[in-house]
Amino acid sequence: MGLGQSVLNVLVYAGGTFSLYLQTLFWIAVPPFRARQIYEQMVKIGVDSLPIATLTSFFIGVVIAFQSAYQMHKVGAEMYIPSLVSISMTREIGPMLTALVVAGRVGASIAAELGSMKVTEQIDALETLATNPVKYLVAPRFIALFTMLPLLTVYADVVGIVGGYLVSVYKLGLTHSLYIKMTFDPLALKDIFTGLFKTLIFASIICTISCFEGMRVEGGAEGVGAATTRAVVTSSVLIIASDAFFTILFYFIT
Repeated sequence: MGLGQSVLNVLVYAGGTFSLYLQTLFWIAVPPFRARQIYEQMVKIGVDSLPIATLTSFFIGVVIAFQSAYQMHKVGAEMYIPSLVSISMTREIGPMLTALVVAGRVGASIAAELGSMKVTEQIDALETLATNPVKYLVAPRFIALFTMLPLLTVYADVVGIVGGYLVSVYKLGLTHSLYIKMTFDPLALKDIFTGLFKTLIFASIICTISCFEGMRVEGGAEGVGAATTRAVVTSSVLIIASDAFFTILFYFIT
């Protein structure tokens, strides 16, 4: 009985989030497009996330360089460290790490904001005024995330490569020209596009889950806190799971 109820709850949750996702796609294409709201969300999601994205990506680039140097030194292959840093950042670590950071920072903010609106009946007021909540609240955030997460990921990739550069050139003894050559020669367009494609999936997950959790809050402030936690945890798990799925998929088709 307990297992059956758990499966039913998962199916209901999946159905609710998928329904919200389809509604969002529909309302995105329906004018008016509320450019000012979209711009404000872009600033919150992209510009305000730059400091934490910079720190995390830089230190991850440094760690990858040091960890790969530990193994490469044993076989005299230090020259391949830049390739490991660039490909790892663009295909896997850059997109996933940036998405997790955004899920923790922006996803929690979206769930808390919409949850507060729900418990104070502001969302019900929108419906009373014949304003669709998905169009007014979800669509601008979806467009902003869908636009800014790939851009933020490209920035994070560059910062991570710079971190690897500093370690490789000033600590491991590689020359500047060798690092640049071994960074970009093995890096193919498919590596970059693979990572950027994943960010579009991650953006959809973060926005849909966070908005869904926020718009179904019950129980006042305690409910808002619980919804915020669920939004971050669920988004993070789905990001990691989808990253694994698409990594395996791209491995066999590319």
